[in-house]
Amino acid sequence: MQEVEPVFLEKQFLGRDPNRISIRLVLSLFCFAAYYISERREQNADLFLVVGFGVLVASVIMMFLLHFKTSVHNKSIILNGLWTTKMVKIDLNSIVQVERSNYSTYLINNPVYNLHQKGTIRFYASGKDAVKLTDRDGLVYIIGSQRAVELEQSIRSEMKK
Repeated sequence: MQEVEPVFLEKQFLGRDPNRISIRLVLSLFCFAAYYISERREQNADLFLVVGFGVLVASVIMMFLLHFKTSVHNKSIILNGLWTTKMVKIDLNSIVQVERSNYSTYLINNPVYNLHQKGTIRFYASGKDAVKLTDRDGLVYIIGSQRAVELEQSIRSEMKK
């Protein structure tokens, strides 16, 4: 059986949000500055150096850690997360409204996958834009995307089929 090519495919990685990268870099720079400034370079100063390098290494590893993958095909949206998360399939036949919006008014948002909160289900890794889907039951799906325009267009084209 032949695999159907998705209309839209986006991979979002956990450590590629510019705000989070800045926070980790400032933290590691603080550790390096504390190591350099410390007068007696004994165990405490060495600890700052180890923590600074640890933060940098963790930051690099997180840049390649897949948070979730969004694909649109066969009149459905499939969101596939990390190792232990369950795949979420949204049937586009039950969607009554599609709109592009900002994900949140906050400057820094935590990455989430399948977060149920106050009648909405959120998926987010990084970026400012999102696509908001409303189904027949009034449930709202908010899917954060760095390519929200393409995601919205592909959802609309799949709904017309």
